[in-house]
Amino acid sequence: MEGEATYRGAVYPWHCDHIGHMNVMWYVGKFDEANWNMFARIGLTPSYLRESGCGMAAVQQSIAYKRELFAGDVIEVRSRLAEFRDKSLRILHEMRNAETGDIAATCEITAVHIDRGAHKSVPFAPAIRYAAMPHLVPAEPAIA
Repeated sequence: MEGEATYRGAVYPWHCDHIGHMNVMWYVGKFDEANWNMFARIGLTPSYLRESGCGMAAVQQSIAYKRELFAGDVIEVRSRLAEFRDKSLRILHEMRNAETGDIAATCEITAVHIDRGAHKSVPFAPAIRYAAMPHLVPAEPAIA
């Protein structure tokens, strides 16, 4: 998957469960950090979120686990904005073992732009839409 590097890190022993591989809760956390980096690139920066009274809420997330990760593994997440709608967006993430290049997991997340005070969805500001468009990489159509 082409995309932008949105997270780089390592697997620490405390990330591992009793079986010895990185526990699912840490995949979720690392994908979440990648989300916030991607959000910032499209204008949903921490200052925008603080000053606008808006936020982002995950409404759907799907993770596919492909290969185990172990303590000491170095990982990279690459992300792409797959869909940008009036009030929501969809991001695709791919986590790889940085040494081997193997895909460890993929994540697809749909998030909604919300008014934090009203607790309801609101449209993205035009400036956010403008900032997001260069990052939009729609899914390729299936080959017949």
